[in-house]
Amino acid sequence: MITQTEVHLRAAPGKPSPLFWVPTTYFTMALTYMTLTSVTAIMFKNLGMDNGQAAEYASYLILAYTIKPLFASFVEMYKTKKFFVICTELAIAAGFVGVALVMSLPSYMMIMMLLFWLISFLGATQDIAADGVYVTSLDGKTQSLYCGIQSLSWNIGPIVAAGGLVYLSGKLHTDFFHHDPKVFGAEWMDSWRIIFLIVAGITALMAFWHMRTMPDGAKAENTPASIGDAVYILRDSFVTFFQKRDVWLMVAFAFLFRLSIGFLEKIGPFFMVDPVAKGGLGLSNESLGLIYGTYGLVAVLLGSLLGGVFVAKRGLKPSLFLLCCAVNIPNATFLLMSIFQPESQLLITAGVAIEKFFFGFGSVGFMIYLMQQLAPGKYTTTHYAFGTGLMGLCMMVTGVISGHLQQLLGYTNYFVFVMLATVPSFAVCWFAPFHHKEDQVTSA
Repeated sequence: MITQTEVHLRAAPGKPSPLFWVPTTYFTMALTYMTLTSVTAIMFKNLGMDNGQAAEYASYLILAYTIKPLFASFVEMYKTKKFFVICTELAIAAGFVGVALVMSLPSYMMIMMLLFWLISFLGATQDIAADGVYVTSLDGKTQSLYCGIQSLSWNIGPIVAAGGLVYLSGKLHTDFFHHDPKVFGAEWMDSWRIIFLIVAGITALMAFWHMRTMPDGAKAENTPASIGDAVYILRDSFVTFFQKRDVWLMVAFAFLFRLSIGFLEKIGPFFMVDPVAKGGLGLSNESLGLIYGTYGLVAVLLGSLLGGVFVAKRGLKPSLFLLCCAVNIPNATFLLMSIFQPESQLLITAGVAIEKFFFGFGSVGFMIYLMQQLAPGKYTTTHYAFGTGLMGLCMMVTGVISGHLQQLLGYTNYFVFVMLATVPSFAVCWFAPFHHKEDQVTSA
């Protein structure tokens, strides 16, 4: 007997099963995003940038992902969604090849940053088109069935990028090129050039794979027929968004919920690799890749799973403040590590895993709040994107200034500041409005 699940797992006649393209699509999206926003920060640090510059340069690359709702409607107008996925993946691959090549030039930094900036807009467009293929090619039941596969596949991206690629950069630098891993500077270009060529190769391979396996994607019901229609829809979505009851409290929630995490995101890894004499822990890239990209990510995934179960049983409104505590209070592990500077990698791993587990546990509340309270209305999908865009804006702003603040304060005082930055998060959770029932079905 064939089960209902097996029916939805099978492809329609003449079409590849979603199993052939959903996992690879979301993995490729995550690989691009994590390489740009996290891996580059470590590379800048390795090349000898101070914390202020390294965090600032990497944070600017979040901008395109933050503003992608502004140009999503225009992507919908032309060709097919598959066409944009394939074109952006090939262009991203070419962009990373270009990064590897320009690193050989005497004055490479400006050209490299321009290429990274271009890749970030290509990556944001890739996200828009790929999500469009998923939403328009699969019916509601199949979307729900593949939601877990989609999420898991995306989370493999950080494992490969923040874990595998950072680890490999250290191994190449030390074992293949025989450079001193404790000295930051131009010698690190040898290993990072190979890393970017690997990312380019994976992305190009995925593009050719998706040529064969990905469906074209259908036009959405509200797809604009002209540039004028696209501008009208964008304007109307803004107007209706700011007409929501207590919208400014919800905007504050979306922007401030992860404020302390924004200050911690770039500085945490820098703290790990900086020498003990500078207040860091003196870890290698290999150790950083294992701790952050493997153990830390497993902790995030486990925390997210348990957080979802917790909210499902208890409800979001009575859980939200506890979830905020989970996101913010464990940041104290970095303060403790900066005070005692443990040498044991087991203790360091435990500290990172605790922070990441509770971050994953608490962050579930943020996403559910956006879905259930901020998004409902005429443009549910667009308004949800506005909410995640505000969160991305917070990550960019805090990332840009975080390195400069750390240099000014030193690691211990900076992590005290991170704890103080949790106060706005608690405030917005305490005053967060609830105007929709949690089981309410929102309109499209």
